[in-house]
Amino acid sequence: MAPALAGCGSGAGGSKTITLVAAEYGDGKPANSSKRYWDSVARTFEGDHKGVKVSVEVYSWTEVDKRVADMVAAGNAPDIAQIGAYADFAAAGKLYSADQLLSVPTQADFIDSIAAAGDVHRMQYGLPFVSSTRLLFYNKTLFEKAGVLRAPQSWDELQAAAIKLKAVGVKMPFGLPLGPEEAPAETLLWMLGADGGYTDKNDDYVINSHENVQAFTWLRDELVGKKLTGADPARTNRQDVFDAFCKGQVGMLNGHPSLMQQAEAGGIKYGMAQLPGISGKAKSTMGVADWLMAFKQHGHRKEIGQFLDSVYGTQTVLDFTSQYGLLPVTQSASDQMHKDGQNKKLLPFLEPLQNAVFYPANKTSWAKVSKAIKEKVGQAVQPGGDPMGVLSEIQTQAQSVEGPR
Repeated sequence: MAPALAGCGSGAGGSKTITLVAAEYGDGKPANSSKRYWDSVARTFEGDHKGVKVSVEVYSWTEVDKRVADMVAAGNAPDIAQIGAYADFAAAGKLYSADQLLSVPTQADFIDSIAAAGDVHRMQYGLPFVSSTRLLFYNKTLFEKAGVLRAPQSWDELQAAAIKLKAVGVKMPFGLPLGPEEAPAETLLWMLGADGGYTDKNDDYVINSHENVQAFTWLRDELVGKKLTGADPARTNRQDVFDAFCKGQVGMLNGHPSLMQQAEAGGIKYGMAQLPGISGKAKSTMGVADWLMAFKQHGHRKEIGQFLDSVYGTQTVLDFTSQYGLLPVTQSASDQMHKDGQNKKLLPFLEPLQNAVFYPANKTSWAKVSKAIKEKVGQAVQPGGDPMGVLSEIQTQAQSVEGPR
């Protein structure tokens, strides 16, 4: 049963209470808890806005989406939710739009590529909270041992480096996680390397496009087929590859910012580079965003908007991203990160954010399409696999779930 939070009315003396349900980004230790962050933001806000209280509940990522869904289904939606997806709630007419909530300066401060990912039918309902991008990670020690002089900039160079790594006994020259944990992310990275993607400029699914088929045909023939991945990609999960990289068993892989800390803890000397593409550096990388959304049910539009304006204050954003090694979603915080010299290691991930491509999370069909990718896409690169057939099967399913526009 969903918790009965105090999101439905006024408190003593006419004060209003707004409720926030958020995800836990910490490691389970109190000092690193997201609850501690949100409580601090709430108390500061309450001090500046007499008569408004903020009630905060934080849950793990494994349960927060369901908690919010259960609360909505029970007729007691939180005023604000910080979770992974917003499209279903927006399509059901349950959310305030960004322009109903935020001041003009706050809304204009979002990085354009991220703000656009929050649109449903050209109206922004998903408010980006934090983001990350992906880069190519490589083991400098293994590169030196194999005689690889620089990070690859094209797929041909990536293959040549992988062949050299394999020749000196590297267990997994390139880590290719197309298993169920995060296949949609790895899939999109390779699609982007061939100038493809999940959707076209009209936001229609194009999963079996020429570019995407070309990417998976190359993977099948030139990487997996030449035994340069060290494992069956369809059965390989991201965390498996990350763990192996941190043990010195992987030459290269696509990774996000948290891998830096893990690799350093494992004593790995690593480098990072822009993603290789089919004929040179990829034009864009994948971006990932988590979302804030505001529910209409209790009518606290003014108070929610005031609170969210404070959440997107430059230092408030940087306090959170700095604590968890994530990227800010506002231009002002990004500019400040460049100026103050803090978190220098994050800057290579910040640069590609302006042109990053995000999941089509604005589609209510995306959850089912993502599930289909997790279940099927690894088959495309196996020996004898049929990239066109597999991607066309997923495309057909995507169009069926999406329905007519």
